[in-house]
This record gives sequence, C-alpha cells and structure tokens, in this order.
Amino acid sequence: MITFERNKETFLLISAFIMPLIFSVWMVLLNNFVVEKANFTGKEIGFLQSIREIPGFLAFTAIYLLLFIKEQSLAILSLLITCIGVALTGMFPTEYGLYLTTLVMSIGFHYFETVNQSLTLQWIDKGKTAHFLGQLLSVRSVASLLAYSAIWWMMSVDNWEFKDVYLFWGIVAAIFTLFLFLAFPEFEQPHEQKKSLILRKRYWLFYALTFFSGARRQIFIVFAGFLMVQKFGYSVADVSTLFIINYVFNWAFAAKIGKWVGRVGERKALTFEYVGLIILFIAYGLVENSTVAAALYVIDHLLFSLAIAIKTYFQKIADEKDIASTAGVSFTINHVAAVVIPAALGFIWLISHSVVFFIGASFALCSLLLAFLIPAKPDVGNEVDFAIAKILPRTK
Repeated sequence: MITFERNKETFLLISAFIMPLIFSVWMVLLNNFVVEKANFTGKEIGFLQSIREIPGFLAFTAIYLLLFIKEQSLAILSLLITCIGVALTGMFPTEYGLYLTTLVMSIGFHYFETVNQSLTLQWIDKGKTAHFLGQLLSVRSVASLLAYSAIWWMMSVDNWEFKDVYLFWGIVAAIFTLFLFLAFPEFEQPHEQKKSLILRKRYWLFYALTFFSGARRQIFIVFAGFLMVQKFGYSVADVSTLFIINYVFNWAFAAKIGKWVGRVGERKALTFEYVGLIILFIAYGLVENSTVAAALYVIDHLLFSLAIAIKTYFQKIADEKDIASTAGVSFTINHVAAVVIPAALGFIWLISHSVVFFIGASFALCSLLLAFLIPAKPDVGNEVDFAIAKILPRTK
C-alpha cells in the first residue's frame, strides 16, 4: 500500500504533477491539431495564443476571489477547470471553437499558477526555496514525460484520434484532482494575506524582470514549436519525442539547477540565462537544419529553468503578507506583453520568421541589463543595486 505524508510540501508536489500532466497534453498536440484539423496559419495561432494569455493578464483578480475561497481550494478548483477545457478541445476543431476551449483551459491554468506560486513562497522556508522549486520542476518534468510518452504511443502506434486523446487525459487529470481534494486537509496559512491589489515601488525590479520574462517566453512557447511543425515538418510523434528529451533533461538537472541558483545567487544565475537566450534566439532566426533547430529547442528549454531565480529574488525582498497579492500582480505583468506579442508577431511571422526571433533576442538583452541591478544578497531594504559600474571595465 502506497503511503505519503499529508503535508504542505506533498500537496504542492502532487498539484505540480497534475497541472503539467494535463497542460502538456494540450501543448504537445496543439500545433499539429490546429494545422491538420483547423488549417491555422501564423496569424490564427498568434490570435489563439493571445487569447490564451488573456486570463494571465487578469490574474490579479485572483486576490479578490480569496475573499470568498481559500487559496488551497482555489488551486484545486483551477485544476479542475483546466481539465474540463482540455477535455473539450478535440470536440471543437474550428477557429472559434479552439478560441473558446483555449480560454476555458487558460482560466484554470493561470489561476492555478498564480495561487500555486503564492502558496509555495508562503509555505517553503527561504533557505530551501530554490532547491524546492528545482524539485517542483523535476516533478513537472516527470508528469510531462508521462504525457508525452503516452501521446507518442497513442498517436503513432494505436492511431488515436485527437479528440479521444484530449478527452481521455482530461478525465484522468480530473480524477487525480479529486484525489488531491479528498486526501489533504485544509492547511492553515502562516501569514494572513492582504486581500487587495498591491503595487510597491520597491518591487519595481521584480516587476520589470517579470515583464520581459513573459515577453520573451511567449516567443519560445508560441513560435519555436510552430517553427518545428511549419518549417521543418515535424509530426506529432516528432514533437512528442522532442518534448520528452526536454523533460528528461529537466528531470535530471532541475533540482541541481535549483541548488546552483541558491549557491551562486540570483544575479549570476539570471545573467547566465539571459546571455544564453540572446545567443539562442539569434540562432533560431538563422537556423536552416532541423536537427540543429531541435538542439536549440532543448537547450532553450533547459535555460528557462533558471527563471526560478526571479521567484527566489522576490521572496527575499517581499513583505510576507504581500505574497498572494503580488503573485497575482506579477502574473498580470508577465502577461501584459503576452496578450499582445503572439498576435502582433503572428503577422510578422508571415513576412519573416527570423525577425520574430531577433525581437526575442532584444527582449533577452533587456532582461540581461536588468539582471545586473540585482544585489548580490537581496533582502528587505536591499532590493536594487545601482552600482552597474562594478561589472564594467574601469577607465581612467
């Protein structure tokens, strides 16, 4: 008989397993589904991804829902809504049908991610957060590996229809969510959270890092995968294989990456990430070989693991009562650009896909400049270090 501790850490780990399990199904099938069944071009996929980000833009409203429902309960409800959205996706293979099911799925996804981030930063000790976030990434990777491996088998060996795959996994994830609801007690919060919208001047660097993180991540999520299907002709099995490789790397290295971030600090970790992303986005714009493109995709995905440093930076500088509110605000800021960028760059994609990725490199450069402002030891009252001259060559 399988036993486990019914504590906060286990709740976070199990919920971190369920969400990527169901979201990975939606993600890995999406590009092939919209191309093969709905005849999408770059314009339509851009609009769909912009619609997907609207609930993320409205994530700040989660704080008002907490007036009526506990954060833990909202996390479970959000998981269930995500399952429903994914289960229905295959039944509506039209442009507007996909827009509607994507919106439902996205409401659940973004509210969950907002509340889950808040609970993690509240429940986990600051000294352990980077490592625990790495563990969460590993668990997410295992869930994604399970989803991608199963989909590869279902689509390439058993020849399942898209709609059957979406429905099957929507039901499976809903059953797991019901287990999460029944198996765990309602935990007490260590600090009563403020139930109002909070914007603090001293958090401005966190807001800026979050904004550019959202902007460049959209280019990776929306257009890097679309490049594989449209330009290089990747099948569902090919895309699934690529995702499996990504998550094998995450599973193997995410916890180690978390420890490394905790050891070297947020400034060095994010500087390494952003320099790497600048190089990768430029390479995306120039690549003509499908194997090289696949290698870039894997490296790109691994580098994004370092973004946990933005969360640990905020945890160190934040008032503990601001975490829930700021989690919602940060998701909204993260998605300000995300709502506009996919649709806008979808039109640019029709002219030149290279320009789309060069724009991504410029976003990564902005993030790099901001990372230089993170103090070596961030804390309350030590949120920003303006001594950029420290990293530049001295001149007489």
